[in-house]
Amino acid sequence: MFQDKYVFAQLVSFLNRSKFNRIVAKYEGDKYVKHFSCWNQLLALMFGQLSNRESLRGLIVALDAHHSKTYHLGMGKNVSKSSLARANQDRDYHIFEEYAYYLVNQAREKRTTNIFNLGGNVYAFDSTTIDLCLSVFWWAKFRKKKGGIKVHTLYDIETQIPTFFHITEASVHDSKAMKEIPYEPDSFYIFDRAYNSFKMLYKIHQIGAYFVVRAKKNLQYKTIKWKRRLPRNVLSDVTIDLIGFYPKKYYPGSLRMVRYWDEEQKREFVFLTNATHISALQVAELYKNR
Repeated sequence: MFQDKYVFAQLVSFLNRSKFNRIVAKYEGDKYVKHFSCWNQLLALMFGQLSNRESLRGLIVALDAHHSKTYHLGMGKNVSKSSLARANQDRDYHIFEEYAYYLVNQAREKRTTNIFNLGGNVYAFDSTTIDLCLSVFWWAKFRKKKGGIKVHTLYDIETQIPTFFHITEASVHDSKAMKEIPYEPDSFYIFDRAYNSFKMLYKIHQIGAYFVVRAKKNLQYKTIKWKRRLPRNVLSDVTIDLIGFYPKKYYPGSLRMVRYWDEEQKREFVFLTNATHISALQVAELYKNR
């Protein structure tokens, strides 16, 4: 009787195992390994993610429930908690990081779109905090009795796929992760108000990329020139120079400031950008899509 593959095995068939094997060989991930290989480890962790397991113990319980199927799912004949924990601890994380970025690039190529028609990619950058048990992850101290990490993510808005990840302790300020972003010329980077680091914003400007960031309320500046004819909901569109000592030192050039009234939220937004070749409505639209 014909029996089709399990759904999980069908998903795994889309992965390029040859590419993964080359990465494993590069970092000698399977050296001295007899049974539980890096490929088995990857599939076990994928199964835990797709089945929404919240702990290593929960993942092993779920795998034990399908013990007779693990071989056909590609995870090997036996997956024990000790072997999986040891593999997670000892194996080089660069194997899975490099393969993850390979898959991200493959996905982006298949979902290439051009929504904004700006001649470059459009990215949003933000972070999320993940709580951790302080007694186990003592190095990730966040507050007095709380641990955690931050996952900083660069998100391609047009393809709707994350393209870059950076993990820090939760106590690290969001703007500190801006220096880790692999910036691309002619691309647009959209930030929230927490990313008012003028030193990094000027770096983006110097490499020929563009940014849109919400301005802080206490921003000190002087107006150089302004546009008189403005589209609907654009309250002002002016060119400014920063006058604070450190802001002016870190960003010596001029900036464009756009004040926009959002009718849906009934509130005003103030944006800073170095993109002078797009309209004020496009600046607001970029942030709205963030």
